[in-house]
Amino acid sequence: MKRFFLRTASIAFKEVVQLLRDRLTFGMIIGIPALQLLLFGYAINTDVRHLKGAVADQAGTRASRDLVAAVAASQVVDLVAEVADASELEELLRKGRISVGILIPRDLERRLSSNDRPAAQLLVDATDPVILGVARGLLAMQHADPLRSPRAAPPPMFEMRAWYNPEGRSEVQIVPGLVGVILTLTMSLFTSVAIVRERESGNLEFLINTPVRRSELMIGKIAPYVIIGLIQVSLILLLGRYLFGVVLQGSLVDFYLASLVFISATLTLGLLISTFARSQFQAMQMTMFFFLPSILLSGFMFPFEGMPGAAQYLAEVLPLTHFVRMARGIMLRGASLTEVSRDIWPLIGFFTVTLVASGLRFRKRLD
Repeated sequence: MKRFFLRTASIAFKEVVQLLRDRLTFGMIIGIPALQLLLFGYAINTDVRHLKGAVADQAGTRASRDLVAAVAASQVVDLVAEVADASELEELLRKGRISVGILIPRDLERRLSSNDRPAAQLLVDATDPVILGVARGLLAMQHADPLRSPRAAPPPMFEMRAWYNPEGRSEVQIVPGLVGVILTLTMSLFTSVAIVRERESGNLEFLINTPVRRSELMIGKIAPYVIIGLIQVSLILLLGRYLFGVVLQGSLVDFYLASLVFISATLTLGLLISTFARSQFQAMQMTMFFFLPSILLSGFMFPFEGMPGAAQYLAEVLPLTHFVRMARGIMLRGASLTEVSRDIWPLIGFFTVTLVASGLRFRKRLD
């Protein structure tokens, strides 16, 4: 029994020494719990406020200005634009520039005096049911608004129109974002593990000694995974359509083009991870370390507007944040690729930076 404990203790001691020598693994042991605590404690907030909104004030009266001021004072909506009519509000909603539109009709004064119907309209992007629930809070707030004439049980100040997901189904929100979540995990993991496996077996050094250039080698290694990624996109679209009833409202070509840009950016991330990882286990660890912030900060699970400013700035660096916006815009709101193009450029920039960094690291590690 004494020898049993001695041998067991020796093996355990060896593992502790190995962990202390492996700085990457030791950093993961500390970093992953700390990262999750910070994200869930500070960045994740279901009490959403400061939704981006726009107003179309067709009345242009003192009463309409007071109504706009009352909405702004609620801190539920931050008015970032002022437009002329409902069609411009709808365009901003379709492009994803705003979550709430306020339409104040020309006959606002008459509606307020008659007090028999809602005085204005709320146009809400209901692709995220949480945002729809937050917008409903404005209806309750306006019941006792001082702008109305004093009568018993007045109608609500606003009539709500929920766009793109009027039933408030959660699967409508989840399916488009799930395309990006699955691609983020599989593309970065497949690429990083595949290249590290080649290095461990010695095949990578053998390929470098052939006439193949490093750029050709890197592009050739990730090219098959582009096809795999597009196959995964097709599978998710089919399952989402026939199992959950989530229909692609926009152009299929636009959705595939947006997916192609995102897949390329994610694959170059896998390349970069492979230049740091010394084993397949480390490659998986580093992929998960990147995956956790992506899924929590991208707006896939929690509303983007509910996060503090610092977390939003960090989320803008993550490719999944931009793809979730594009996927929901094209798939749910019927937006064109041009209308969501502001999220393509960050993906192209991410792809360029990680590809250059991967090339530099690749040359440094394997020369």
